[in-house]
Amino acid sequence: MNKITLRQTLIPLITFAIICFLWFGPIRISYIENIIISIVIIIANYIEYKGKPFSALGFQREKFTFKNIFVLAPLVALGLFVFYVFALVPGITKLTGVAIDYSNFEQLRGNLSACLTALLVVWATAGFGEEIIFRGYFMRQFVKFFGESKVSIVLNIVLFACFFGFMHSYQGITGQLVTGFVGALLALIFYLRKYDLWFIIAVHGFFDTIALICIYFGLA
Repeated sequence: MNKITLRQTLIPLITFAIICFLWFGPIRISYIENIIISIVIIIANYIEYKGKPFSALGFQREKFTFKNIFVLAPLVALGLFVFYVFALVPGITKLTGVAIDYSNFEQLRGNLSACLTALLVVWATAGFGEEIIFRGYFMRQFVKFFGESKVSIVLNIVLFACFFGFMHSYQGITGQLVTGFVGALLALIFYLRKYDLWFIIAVHGFFDTIALICIYFGLA
């Protein structure tokens, strides 16, 4: 493991404190929370990595190809969604005995304009925002401090999957467990893809797009 400098220790600690304040502090900024946090992270990485904030998050220019983003990522997203619908949700619902709380999305059923707006919001806040925060920043910082041993990677994935699920508490206990499991799968894909953030953003974005289509047509 490379030697960690004081700069590389203090800046992540300060950044994490700012993120926690924005998420759990007295100021509530609703849908743009994750966008603001993403900007904070990019600034923090700019300072920490001396002008190279994006490569440190996993934005790999050579992997931003049509095949990766518009062919492979949608196929992975579709496979993940099929697993979500036919295995993950029924299995965890049976375990908890409580259905996922989808009430926050009721207004989207049959409402095309609302769904199109929601599509832009989820790509910005979930596709880009959540992936920059959870995979690009938290997961990469964990690797920086604790390395890439099998134990470290497993702890990395499980820890932030739990946090990811917790952040979706509005979906109830079943929704938290399901979302946490999906977060773990996204983290595993991110790791197997050698920290290709473009790819995992696309997978997350297309997954949510499929979900919104299902909600619009009353299939979820």
